[in-house]
Amino acid sequence: MKQSRIMSMVEAATNVVVGYVLAIATQFVVFPWFGIETGLAEHLTIGLAFVGVSLARGYLLRRLFETIRMRRS
Repeated sequence: MKQSRIMSMVEAATNVVVGYVLAIATQFVVFPWFGIETGLAEHLTIGLAFVGVSLARGYLLRRLFETIRMRRS
């Protein structure tokens, strides 16, 4: 069954939101190991810097694989 463009965006957005939450949690654990001290605002800002890239990456890869799948059908 073909995945719609909207559902591709929903999937990519969900992936990014889950990834964002995990990234923030990981930063809280990993940063101190390297002597990096930041507050909550900095953690959130660092995470947000990657959200757009992650969203675009997930969406574009999904569309690429959907195109490949449709060509093979």
